[in-house]
Amino acid sequence: MRGTWPRVKANLWPVLQQSAAAALSWWIAGNVFDHHVPLFAPIATLVALNTPVGGRGTNAVRVMAGVIAGVIVGQLAFRFLGHGDGAVGAAVLCALLVALLIDGERITMAQAAVGAVISVAAGQQAGVDRVQDALLGAGVALVFSQVLFPPHPFTLLRRAEAATLRGLGRAMELAARPLDASADEQEGQAWKELRPVYTLLNDLGRTRDDAIAVARRTPRWRGRREPIQREIAATRCLDLLGNSCLTLIRGATILDPVHRKALAATLRELSGALDALAEARGSHAVFQHVARRTLDIVRDAPERGSAVPVAVGESVRLVAADILVFAGADPDEAERAVRDGSTDITVERRAHPGE
Repeated sequence: MRGTWPRVKANLWPVLQQSAAAALSWWIAGNVFDHHVPLFAPIATLVALNTPVGGRGTNAVRVMAGVIAGVIVGQLAFRFLGHGDGAVGAAVLCALLVALLIDGERITMAQAAVGAVISVAAGQQAGVDRVQDALLGAGVALVFSQVLFPPHPFTLLRRAEAATLRGLGRAMELAARPLDASADEQEGQAWKELRPVYTLLNDLGRTRDDAIAVARRTPRWRGRREPIQREIAATRCLDLLGNSCLTLIRGATILDPVHRKALAATLRELSGALDALAEARGSHAVFQHVARRTLDIVRDAPERGSAVPVAVGESVRLVAADILVFAGADPDEAERAVRDGSTDITVERRAHPGE
């Protein structure tokens, strides 16, 4: 139940938009196009908008492309093969192949197949109505997603950044638990809880692609792409940070008991630094504080000894350097600061969402 309210709160505004857009599509289809049962227009709107903010415009275009392709193929199948089972099968097959040629996305393929089935089953007029409904529904979705309520690229990126940082922080905390636990407790550790990190990194990549599309296609952001590009570059630093964290976690699992407890404290401190970045919301003061804190963690890390701790120590420094770069430090300066045991480093001020 603890996760219910945050989930509802995060999705309430998009859900309200979908409801209003579906009602508008229904009204236009019934009163402007005079469809007696205007089902497909609101359905097209809902399908187009039922995707994370940032990808709704692309989704709307895919709905239109899929429906148009499916109806054209279905009309041809109906003309030459009639209403039979073979006509439906041939129409679906050809519609799916055409959708694969268009972009191969699942939503395009599904809409193409459905459009083909409807065209074969209901005849020519149903196909024409289906195209009108798809154009209307997707058009309403585009108006809502690109004109009335365009996504904010900074909001998309920083929400994904925060989720990724929190996931990495939790992964480091989970990795620290068995290092200072007894042998029995180590065997019971649920290492599968680390798997969501890969999902978070994939989600971050998709959000980055959505933000790039928004900056390129939305009129509001087309002339303000430079600060967005800088934020996108910061998310790419998170890709490297995620990989270095997973490398450190993998190395920590094969440490001998002598070095486990000392490294557990380092992992927990790094986890705290990642959590602080997740809650920073782009604050330069917080980023600067985390950078200094990260340098302290590196200096206080356990001394290197045998071959395995040396490798793990290198992983600790790699994680620290990636944290500094994400916070806004120059990559070369971050590397030197970590190697030289520096106490401070300058981080560049990040763009504000309002800029």
